[in-house]
Amino acid sequence: MVSRRYRALAVLASIGMLLVLLAGVLVTNTESGEGCGTDWPLCNGKFIPAKTLESGIEYSHRMISGLVGLLIVATFFATYRTYKSYKEPLWYAGGALFFTVVQALMGAAAVKWPQSPPVLALHFGISLLAFACTLLLVFWAYRNGEGNKALQPAFTVPASFHPRILLTLVYSIVVIYLGAYIRHTDSGGGCLGWPLCNGELVPEMAGATGIVFVHRVAAAIMLLLVAGMNIHIRRSGHTASGIARSGQWALVLVVAQIASGALLTATFGNENVYVFANLLHNLIVSFFFGILADMAIRSRILRERRI
Repeated sequence: MVSRRYRALAVLASIGMLLVLLAGVLVTNTESGEGCGTDWPLCNGKFIPAKTLESGIEYSHRMISGLVGLLIVATFFATYRTYKSYKEPLWYAGGALFFTVVQALMGAAAVKWPQSPPVLALHFGISLLAFACTLLLVFWAYRNGEGNKALQPAFTVPASFHPRILLTLVYSIVVIYLGAYIRHTDSGGGCLGWPLCNGELVPEMAGATGIVFVHRVAAAIMLLLVAGMNIHIRRSGHTASGIARSGQWALVLVVAQIASGALLTATFGNENVYVFANLLHNLIVSFFFGILADMAIRSRILRERRI
């Protein structure tokens, strides 16, 4: 049984990693990436930077990342010391540590050397994976909390669940990457208006307009995939399982994600509101991805075995 203290540590690590992810989004959307010049880990050659908005945002992101990095290290060692006989939490804690280190190295490289938009978009993906690992650890800790009889699967689900959920998860990575690419290419204004793009059902596929339109179409397909996944689960008769509830949450979140995308379009041009709309957009997609990842893993662990 997982102790209450360990569960609190896992939750704290997950919240911290979410703050790192959102702080990175804030850096991108306020164009504060060069707020500390090309110095790392110092900021413009100083331990405490000059009091400018850009340097404050960038340096705060570095400070949060450093503190959370230490928390992730502590979480990994606590997991290894207490639950090393269970592979699942070790994979989650180890994954969080690995992606946190990769994220820090990519952040340092972005400061030292100019990076292309595709590489910068990948940086967000690494942060998302790090957060997802901590969220998976939270899910595991609460599923096996005090009061549970054993750290064992309690039920099975049809083997057909896993490939469908895995396909949805992999496709979500494509959609999320396209969204990050929009930010790093400053293409947010490519499609004004919603659901039409610049007043057209199918706009001219060039430049920023093409990038945003492809992302919109990809998001619509994502909605269909998640809805189809839920229909498949419901028809199987396993509506009482935890995977079914997670699927319902995934559907709610993908709808909310599309709505927040419409909000982004509506607030484009209003810098203050647009930044907060962007943070909301990324907050929703972070939990959406984490829930999908959990569903993919659980559907594999709990799938029915054919003898």
